[in-house]
Amino acid sequence: MEHNSSDDEEDHRNLIPQNDIRDTDLNRRREDDLHSVTTTRAVNRANGGGRSPRSTFRIEEIVSRGRKISLDKRYVVAAVSLTLLIGFFFLFTDTRGFFSADLSSFKLDPMSSRIKESELHALYLLRQQQLALVSLLNQSLNQTSNFSSSSNAIGSSVLIDDVKSALAKQISLNKEIEEVLLSPHKTGNYSVTGPGSDSITGSYYSYDRCRKVDQKLLERKTIEWKPRPDKFLFAICLSGQMSNHLICLEKHMFFAALLDRVLVIPSPKFDYQYDRVIDIERINTCLGRSVVISFDQFKEIDKKKNAHIDRFICYFSSPQLCYVDEEHIKKLKGLGISIGGKLEAPWSEDIKKPSKRTFQEVQEKFKSDDGVIAIGDVFYADMEQDWVMQPGGPIMHKCKTLIEPSRLILLTAQRFIQTFLGKNFIALHLRRHGFLKFCNAKSPSCFYPIPQAADCISRIVERANAPVIYLSTDAAESETGLLQSLVVVDGKVVPLVKRPPRNSAEKWDSLLYRHGIEDDSQVDAMLDKTICAMSSVFIGASGSTFTEDILRLRKDWGTSSMCDEYLCRGEEPNFIAEDE
Repeated sequence: MEHNSSDDEEDHRNLIPQNDIRDTDLNRRREDDLHSVTTTRAVNRANGGGRSPRSTFRIEEIVSRGRKISLDKRYVVAAVSLTLLIGFFFLFTDTRGFFSADLSSFKLDPMSSRIKESELHALYLLRQQQLALVSLLNQSLNQTSNFSSSSNAIGSSVLIDDVKSALAKQISLNKEIEEVLLSPHKTGNYSVTGPGSDSITGSYYSYDRCRKVDQKLLERKTIEWKPRPDKFLFAICLSGQMSNHLICLEKHMFFAALLDRVLVIPSPKFDYQYDRVIDIERINTCLGRSVVISFDQFKEIDKKKNAHIDRFICYFSSPQLCYVDEEHIKKLKGLGISIGGKLEAPWSEDIKKPSKRTFQEVQEKFKSDDGVIAIGDVFYADMEQDWVMQPGGPIMHKCKTLIEPSRLILLTAQRFIQTFLGKNFIALHLRRHGFLKFCNAKSPSCFYPIPQAADCISRIVERANAPVIYLSTDAAESETGLLQSLVVVDGKVVPLVKRPPRNSAEKWDSLLYRHGIEDDSQVDAMLDKTICAMSSVFIGASGSTFTEDILRLRKDWGTSSMCDEYLCRGEEPNFIAEDE
């Protein structure tokens, strides 16, 4: 009988090695037994077909061995199954409890790697938190030492706000550290922190120390302005520059409302050209009636009397009546205006020491049956300041404010902010020209060395968390260059941005050029005011009416911030020059 080699290869592939030799021996014995049986049968047939007892024994032996072989195969299958079962057990069961040896060296655990990474990140955040708290401590100590006795209340308020904001940031950072440490343990929608944890800390780390000021508009106290159409008040504003005149004009509106008169805006030949910087007709729109008219409109209405001022009343009697000199009188007459009578003052009032006056006193002293009266400069008048200084002013109207930049200037300011600054920026009015002598005449002085000013500005920048500063200044490049190099927060220089010279490639100022008002110094000044009034935080110059007009706009527009302040508020200059 031939042996099939392919069957041997199949057996080698399917049988386990330890059974290979034993099964080969059995096959050989089986072949020998079959050969013996075949030979015996042949002999028996030759002898008459008799059956030998040995042949029967051989067949039973072969059958018995075949059964034994089948039984051995069952053992093999059972052994293989048991091995596979043990393998699956170790594969899907945590065996760390059965062994004391550390298995991490044999298999990399991804959870362990994530935890280690989170711990390192958390340690970095804790270090940042420590540095911030140390900075807060040093800052509070420095501020406490700098507060003068006259500004303890202001200084304490600033310090409290700083502490609140810093603690809020640290609570937020602590929350971030917690999230980092717990992140490897989160699965699906499940959070280890549990429900309601965000509500516990949310109200704390959302604290904003530079939030907008609540103007309490519901508490606003106003009067109605319903002028008689045949009664006029001629505004006289002479002291200072444009900012002074705008404040003076606003006060004249209050006087006109108290006296039931239409306000006449001065001629540009006698005063500034107001219609270039403010929208006069808009004032009438805000009140829903005609309350102000231009000088040309007044002349047209009063042509029968040849633009005659019946009575000239002075609010201040000293050091000079009405703050008007002979030159101004000549200018008025040169406009074709005749003045009846002499300048008169109903009371004794000194510009240097103005008395607090009530609206009843004004109505009593300035009331007249004359058709046209003029009231001499009321810029320094201290009359119902709580009314005058409230948001929107003392007069009832449907706008945010009566005196605001013209539409062209407002749009140009918005385009500049969109181009260079963005939503979150600080505005700084740094008055320097002529301010050294002016401030040193005051106590305390308001003129600060550039390094000291830079420290004050840097503290506000850090508090406001703003990336850029808009600089409105008359300072020389030598001063602004030094200031730029010294305004540093967290190791980074904070950019100081000024309006650049005209560039045809830039379109933010195209409206001014299109209307031919690009080279007007008053338009430039009003544009600066508008940009500053729209800032997130404003730093002003103490004693400057330019700053005061910006603060008025911010208050009226609702842009005032809790961080608005004068430069280096509560501090004295660390060096003051002697008098001449």
